[in-house]
Amino acid sequence: MMQYKGYIGVVEFDNEAAIFHGDVVNTRDAITFQGKSVAEITKAFRESVDDYLEFCKARGEEPDKPFSGKLVLRMEPALHRTLAIAARREKKSLNSLIVEKLEHDYHAKA
Repeated sequence: MMQYKGYIGVVEFDNEAAIFHGDVVNTRDAITFQGKSVAEITKAFRESVDDYLEFCKARGEEPDKPFSGKLVLRMEPALHRTLAIAARREKKSLNSLIVEKLEHDYHAKA
């Protein structure tokens, strides 16, 4: 994993093509990069982020920022009720309960 200006890039190696390729994973826009060495992939990642930011600026658009941590979540009313009751029993906010459950299931795996 690579980080630059708040953007996170994930890199994979294609053994057949003998090349690294990567994607920025914490934005909805597609930002990709590639290189044949660690130095090349690092440079390509930074250049891709910079190019993306310049492209947005030239078009007068706001670049898609890395995730803010805010999420609108839709669920069945029955599940919403169940979670709200569970949060109340544990003397927590519904948000805290959901975040703890997700962290438990996914944080250790990331």
